[in-house]
Amino acid sequence: MIVYAKNKKDFLSDHRNSDIEDVVQEYFVAATGRKAPPPELRSWKESLGFMSRVLDDVLIPDDAKVAIEFHIPQSSKRIDVTLTGYDHTGAKSAVIVELKQWATAEATPRDGVVLTYLAKAKREVVHPSYQAWSYASLLEGFNEAVYEGGIRLHPCAYLHNYLSDGVIDGAQYAEHIARAPVFLKGSQDRQRLRRFIGEHLRRGDRGEVLWALEHGRIRPSKALADSLSGLLAGKPEFVLIDSQKLVYEACLSAARAAPTDQPRVIIVEGGPGTGKTVLAINLLVRLTQERLRTQYVSKNAAPRQVYKSRLLGTMKKSRFDALFSGSGAFVSEEPDAFDVLIIDEAHRLNEKSGLYGNLGENQIKETMNAARVSIFFIDEDQRIALSDVGSKDEIARFALQRGASVETHELDSQFRCSGSDGYVAWIDHVLEIRNTANPTLAGVSFDFRVFDDPSALHEAIAQRNSNNKARVVAGYCWPWRSKKNPALYDIEIGSSYRRRWNLDRDGSLWIIAESSLEEVGCIHTCQGLELEYVGVIFGPDLVIRNGSVVVNPAARDRHDRTIKGYRKWMARDPQAASAAVARIVKNTYRTLMTRGMKGCYVFSEDAQTRAFFRSHSAARAHTRL
Repeated sequence: MIVYAKNKKDFLSDHRNSDIEDVVQEYFVAATGRKAPPPELRSWKESLGFMSRVLDDVLIPDDAKVAIEFHIPQSSKRIDVTLTGYDHTGAKSAVIVELKQWATAEATPRDGVVLTYLAKAKREVVHPSYQAWSYASLLEGFNEAVYEGGIRLHPCAYLHNYLSDGVIDGAQYAEHIARAPVFLKGSQDRQRLRRFIGEHLRRGDRGEVLWALEHGRIRPSKALADSLSGLLAGKPEFVLIDSQKLVYEACLSAARAAPTDQPRVIIVEGGPGTGKTVLAINLLVRLTQERLRTQYVSKNAAPRQVYKSRLLGTMKKSRFDALFSGSGAFVSEEPDAFDVLIIDEAHRLNEKSGLYGNLGENQIKETMNAARVSIFFIDEDQRIALSDVGSKDEIARFALQRGASVETHELDSQFRCSGSDGYVAWIDHVLEIRNTANPTLAGVSFDFRVFDDPSALHEAIAQRNSNNKARVVAGYCWPWRSKKNPALYDIEIGSSYRRRWNLDRDGSLWIIAESSLEEVGCIHTCQGLELEYVGVIFGPDLVIRNGSVVVNPAARDRHDRTIKGYRKWMARDPQAASAAVARIVKNTYRTLMTRGMKGCYVFSEDAQTRAFFRSHSAARAHTRL
């Protein structure tokens, strides 16, 4: 999506004859269905004014295209200004400009990170050159028109209020500036930027290059599991963006510097698709290369088994077991046995360990005591069992007991659900997890559909399975009858839909097994993993009545252990038990609905629930199938 796109001549006319921020606002409302916040309007007013002064020169062709707020596919990121045309060889060319209003900055010892004032406080942010380069790399990775269509990308940063001081343009950041030059305040740098643009845009494109960028086929999404062997071999499979880069450098710094008498705890919070696991694996690789005793830890076995299957033939089992561990392995571990433990999906940690849940005291405490530095990646809205005890408060409590320093970070770069933060916010709103500004999917670019027939949903997911990355999942409301009799079906809806659970073999590999499309998965075989398209079958444990969510835990199958013990709890404290179980059920469906990078298709046996989802998804023409 592009908010505003005109040729250079018309852009300059809009700036001269109108308030450019109001013009862009009109296009923004048309594209998104909402108004831009005041800080963004102020940014457009000032920065686009400076950009117009740069472009108002014969070096840059009048028919070059000017695009403002280009949404990078499959991410939540937008490029400030994109200029397109043809270079001196006739090749398609695009100049990416990251605009900043900064006036000062301070260097930091962390790679690609600076300090500057934002929102009335001094904050660590990525260097503008790194940011521009990373956005170009992200666009190249997702857009077929770039990596196969011959469009050459030329990123740069323009800090129009910043006088050269040897910091932002200093030698420390030379590597990043070489990949994306930085231009500062003053006529000399303004002329340098003109020459940079003019060098890459010798003639205009009548919108052809920009159209190819906007409408280019989206490259199949890169899944972490498929890229794991490359990552462990030291290949840069994923470009870290904005907050990801900041958290990565902060964790590296802590791991390298933590003294043995002052343990450190780092809490990294992030929603679905913010890159928690990508960051965790990148840290594992880098810290292992630096010869720090490091291990990746997760409670859920499915991701580890998927990773293990992807590494067959490239890594010995003993090596894998030294790098990857379950969360129950630290009951008897010596203090500080590791330099760093990276605890992924920390919200799934339990109190007790062992097959019968009778070992140890608390997995948070035990993992924390086993390492000088403990890094907890967490999303409390993905706690899907009453036994899940991982929370920021609990981590902080045990850190205090250990005498550890605590630092917290938040990931905000969203790379699932087509990069749509609005879709995730909409789920939170309709499932009544929290009120948001997204009661409908108006203006949200994500393939969400409501089906009246489960067979039609399953067929639609099958049609999206060209890369073996589309699956159907469901709430655990149907008994596992095929466990004892493989001839039986588990999930039966109506007279024609009959499927078996993923549990008729090693369910931990269900999400990547070729035959899995014929079955239905559950929360335990997909949490922590990702798909391109996910179909979600709602069971009777969550329905909509009179516009409100009604949770019925009794509708869960009696073998479902995620709400084990709730009946006894109800007898003691019905209000607290009801609230806790309702949140578990809602979190389960939230997690299922956010597994897809490109789309989510849903079905419920309940007609009112289907009607609610349909009406609250902006009643798109394609939602009734």
